[in-house]
Amino acid sequence: MYIYVSLTGLENMGFVANMVSLVLYFIYVMYFDSSSSSNTLTNLMGATFLLTLVGGFISDTYLSRLNTCLVFGCLEVIALAMVTIQARSKHLQPDFCGAGKSSCITGGKAVYFYVSLCLLALGVGGVKGALPALGADQFNAKDPVEAKALATFFNWLTLSTTVGAAIGVTAIVWVSMNRGWYWGFFISTVTAFIGFLVLAMGKPFYRIQPRGESPLIRIVQVMNLAIKNRKLTLPRSPDDLYENTDKAERIAHTGQFSFLDKAAIVPKDSKPEPWKVCPVTQVEEVKILMRMLPVLASTILLNTCMAQLQTFSVQQGRFMDPQLGRLNVPTPSIPVIPLLFMSILIPIYEFFFVPFARKITGHPSGITQLQRVGVGLVLAAVSMAIAGIVEVKRRENFHKGHKISLFWLSFQYGIFGIADMFSLVGLLHFFYKEAPVGMRSLSTSFTWLSLSFGYFLSSIFVDIINAVTKRVTHSKRGWLYGQDINSNNLNLFYWFLAILSVLNFGAYLCAASWYKYRKEEADPMTPKPLYMPALLIDERTTRG
Repeated sequence: MYIYVSLTGLENMGFVANMVSLVLYFIYVMYFDSSSSSNTLTNLMGATFLLTLVGGFISDTYLSRLNTCLVFGCLEVIALAMVTIQARSKHLQPDFCGAGKSSCITGGKAVYFYVSLCLLALGVGGVKGALPALGADQFNAKDPVEAKALATFFNWLTLSTTVGAAIGVTAIVWVSMNRGWYWGFFISTVTAFIGFLVLAMGKPFYRIQPRGESPLIRIVQVMNLAIKNRKLTLPRSPDDLYENTDKAERIAHTGQFSFLDKAAIVPKDSKPEPWKVCPVTQVEEVKILMRMLPVLASTILLNTCMAQLQTFSVQQGRFMDPQLGRLNVPTPSIPVIPLLFMSILIPIYEFFFVPFARKITGHPSGITQLQRVGVGLVLAAVSMAIAGIVEVKRRENFHKGHKISLFWLSFQYGIFGIADMFSLVGLLHFFYKEAPVGMRSLSTSFTWLSLSFGYFLSSIFVDIINAVTKRVTHSKRGWLYGQDINSNNLNLFYWFLAILSVLNFGAYLCAASWYKYRKEEADPMTPKPLYMPALLIDERTTRG
């Protein structure tokens, strides 16, 4: 586990540093305007996390999870090297083309620029699609002792990425802002290379799960037969449905999505064969993924809010006082505040809260994964509301000729950092634990898929808000128009997201209450959970 944790820290060090500083790199070096630089970054992040599905699918079907990480890790290192070269060479950078244009990069320079970003998205996405499942594979979730260790693993995974990110947004960002962008990218390239080298060196110590059938084919088989047999009548007893008794892992039948059960009806005068009948376990695998979708959908807006802290909040910092005593803090380094909060709170959560909650609930993780996510959603709404208030104060003081301290942003960053600690760990653990063995990489990728849709939704919101508000404002300019956020209404955009987040939390409560946990993972020796506040989802009420 320690080898794995070392990789995640080193790889995330450069990744997070780049993600918080690229928005300024796009503005100052590539000459994008404010909204275009934000959208370019959010689209890059969206594509990166969307491509985790590719990594998850490949690691479940064709390559082992370790080999998938190493192959896509090579692509990530190559992409970072390309970005470093462009940042170093003036011949690969665009000339300033004047204000009023969304970007100044054209021709071969643009091709090189976008190819490097696409390769970076593919490499990082492929690694993240397989890496969490590889680490979690080292624990047996059905063993009571290792089940507790699995819950602990996801907390330490988050801590390692947090510590790596904290170093990235301070040391690497400082180098980028003071010694040159290419030096920051170069350090990211080296740390990522060392991280994957460490991962490869740990191969003799890993538990490598055998590859299974393609999860996508198994899903298609169930859907195809469910449609084909739609006119057939289901047997009165689920025991009359077909089940493959030769399989070691079996999933108990559930009543939800009963129309899919028709895929498990054996045709008359025929033998059970693939594409003619699916066993109950295979049908239940598809049901599990379908039950996950509402949970996945209700966490997308959380990540849309996070995208604002990596784009517009960084731009806010350009017009704030960066001095902390004698220290001049680079604007992209402000995310170190929530990272420090998380670095302190994660051990406190693991060593104090979890043992205490475990005694009350009997749950190995203290509280359920869906409860953790619910806490994160509430805090995300609070963070956006505070962000709007801080922006009003910043803009008013700026127009009076006074810059408020950069550390006013710590309120929104700090609260969202705590939200991320709860939601990210909860989602990773939830999607891994609930997924069938052969689909765990693909299922874990749902966490990153939520991030992907969140970033894409951010870009959509920015474009829609600009298009709508420029028609209704007196100035005929959108809330987020141009490069100067001091003449914009960024605070209204933050409050818009806060209101949506409150509504989204209501939808999440419905989705989490409706979700039924896998029956076969309930340990009869484990005490039943006791009552918890209604605001948090009680696993006892959702267990099928």
